Amino acid sequence: MALLKDLLSEITYEILQGSTDKDISAVVYDSRKAVAGCMFICIEGAVSDGHTYAADVVEKGASVLVVTRDIREEIKDVLTQDVTILLVEDSRYAMAFISAAFFGHPAEKLKVIGVTGTKGKTTTTYLVKSILERAGYKVGLIGTIETVIGETCIPANNTTPESYILQETFARMAEEGCQAVVMEVSSQGLMLHRTQGFVFDIGIFTNIEPDHIGPAEHKDFDDYMRCKGLLFRQCRVGIVNSDDKNYENVIKGHTCKLETFGFGESADYRASDLKLIQGAGFLGIDFKVSGLENMDVKVHAPGRFSVYNTLCAIAICHHFGVTGEQIQEAVLDAKVKGRIELVKVSDEFTLMIDYAHNAMALESLLTTLKEYHPKRLVCLFGCGGNRSKLRRYEMGEVSGKLADLTVITSDNPRNEEPQEIIDDIKVGMAKTDGAYVEIIDRREAIAYVIDNGQPGDVIVLAGKGHEDYQEIKGKKYPMDERVIIAEILENRR
Repeated sequence: MALLKDLLSEITYEILQGSTDKDISAVVYDSRKAVAGCMFICIEGAVSDGHTYAADVVEKGASVLVVTRDIREEIKDVLTQDVTILLVEDSRYAMAFISAAFFGHPAEKLKVIGVTGTKGKTTTTYLVKSILERAGYKVGLIGTIETVIGETCIPANNTTPESYILQETFARMAEEGCQAVVMEVSSQGLMLHRTQGFVFDIGIFTNIEPDHIGPAEHKDFDDYMRCKGLLFRQCRVGIVNSDDKNYENVIKGHTCKLETFGFGESADYRASDLKLIQGAGFLGIDFKVSGLENMDVKVHAPGRFSVYNTLCAIAICHHFGVTGEQIQEAVLDAKVKGRIELVKVSDEFTLMIDYAHNAMALESLLTTLKEYHPKRLVCLFGCGGNRSKLRRYEMGEVSGKLADLTVITSDNPRNEEPQEIIDDIKVGMAKTDGAYVEIIDRREAIAYVIDNGQPGDVIVLAGKGHEDYQEIKGKKYPMDERVIIAEILENRR
């Protein structure tokens, strides 16, 4: 139970009817979860409008409605004077503050780290978690793959959960003894006020490129940058990639103390003296860190983007007093499921799993891997069904230009025929002179690249990453590429 007027202390509202001097049993924004004595917050979503369910929740016993328009006439048949109706300008914004108050402002009991950017968010969060845990902290994680609270892992629905779920998660983390939480912060999450109601201790900007632009997302690149930049009006310390050409646009209007990382001489955390390293079944990179931290670092992950991710994690952990030795050990051991995840199958060639599922990500990955001068760069990928054909053309063209051999296979065909998707990918391949084979069954395709791996090859299984299923005709079937690889190797023995 919570007193209604206490939940409203940080928002502006107008009372259309009723009193704020009452107890609330629950805060609800999904009408299916309405219970007697609850507050129901009417959210206007892309698909449905919570105001249309107001009458239903009143009949279920809701005692408070939070609305963005006067709906008394619409629900007059079920409305009684016992129901309090509160008018707010933005119900999502209000929900964030109400939820924080309902759970007792749990973010104040944690050090909250938010990571935003087009790429690198997931890897950076896991790196930070790994380093801080090596230093003795208990750390929660919220991101694209999962939410982690102690030993409990909860698969993610959104990169950044709705504000109520976020506050509920913070409360659970605090109860279980977490001292810090590191989370991915999407532009959608910022735009929809999911991260209001608290202040981040540290906000991170990794990089930005045109993405998530469309009717249901951002109207243009400027809007995308503006939404990313909202994080730096909601944090105490901002740590940003000063090498990114758009970083000054992103931080425009910031209210936080700023620090920078990158390769530039003026960066607070600088990387230099990069050396690519290769071994039996792995690729990595060595570099020096100078500035506010000084140390040599070795990472078992390839490319400059791995340096950026690591440098960013080091900058964050500087604020926790982590030693250089703890950082060096943690970044060497850290692994992120489905993000340039090296899987040892042979001493002769290197195989990795990566989530690259659009042309931009695939081009970045393959370009990085070519710097290691593999005998052959082999790229296995498919594209999702019921999605843009343009993505298929673009990915086909990228792989055709950069890979020595492309193995076109199935991803999540959903309600489309896999062969039709493959044919679309081949339209892009046809713009190049790249060699390819097509194997519809992904398991067979993975077996093919393993069986035909040559000394010095680098093989990428792209697109699925952390996903452990394949979606076909509305049903999900188990498909974890790590399991498939293990079974193939066992069968070969």
